[in-house]
Amino acid sequence: MKLTLLTLLTLAACSFPVQALTPDGKRKLVLIAGKPSHPPLMHEFRAGSLLLQKSLSSVPGLVVELGEQGWVVDEGMFKDADAVVIYADGGGGHPAVQGNHAATLEALAAKGCGIGFMHYGVEVLPDKGGKEFLRWIGGHYENAFSCNPIWEPSFESFPVHPITEGVQPFQIKDEWYFNMRFVSGFSAAGPSEVNGMKFTPILVAKPSDDVRDGPYVYPQGPYPHIIAGSGRPEAMMWAVQRPDGGRGFGFTGGHFHINWGNSDFRRSVLNALVWITGAEVPKGGVTSRVEEDDLKQNLDPKGPKK
Repeated sequence: MKLTLLTLLTLAACSFPVQALTPDGKRKLVLIAGKPSHPPLMHEFRAGSLLLQKSLSSVPGLVVELGEQGWVVDEGMFKDADAVVIYADGGGGHPAVQGNHAATLEALAAKGCGIGFMHYGVEVLPDKGGKEFLRWIGGHYENAFSCNPIWEPSFESFPVHPITEGVQPFQIKDEWYFNMRFVSGFSAAGPSEVNGMKFTPILVAKPSDDVRDGPYVYPQGPYPHIIAGSGRPEAMMWAVQRPDGGRGFGFTGGHFHINWGNSDFRRSVLNALVWITGAEVPKGGVTSRVEEDDLKQNLDPKGPKK
């Protein structure tokens, strides 16, 4: 049977992920900031996203567009997106599962679009986004299975991966979630592959027994199954290469806005934001400079810090 050129092109388009380059040939990241929440300098989704957008401005071949208040004003912004990353509150009110949003993200993922979530944004209800998160990023925070203590892990070594390019060992206090509900077969022990999805733990540390014993932010705990994991390494950031050709990542830090001032904390996320679009992470990682005054810009209007 002879196949016309048009048929071959159509088959190719259906068989491989579409790289949705912008008209000027750049990769495009849509970064969505959630609605204001928490006391000042916590969950500063808009200020943090604007800071990350500014820090990525020097990366060649990449454009970053921002959505605010949990979504985009016009979903036409997704038309030529190579990745969508949400930094927002999660749970039952997660922006990804409101209205038709999950279907929109599912259609983007099916085309090979990268999908990522940060901090509270990695949490969804098992029956309201859980299955989708397992497909998109390989795991999620599950209430009463995962836990959310405020602690100070030390990240001492990293896998060979574009996201870790130029990242040096660092230690920083944050609300680092752990014991994620991963796809069965994935763990912090090292890279693995399940049903064509490749998983790489990026930021890994071992919580002390005191951290495992709580208190957690909510519910306070402790949870017997978390205590039983004594000595086990935990992944606080991970990356996946999906069978559809798209990429995904989860990052559980980002509670304290001031942490964006730490160059290695920041570089690990900036590298991930570049990588998830399919763009090349610069050698040595994304270089950026954040001063104390930068961290005071674009903060949400909130009440006094408690």
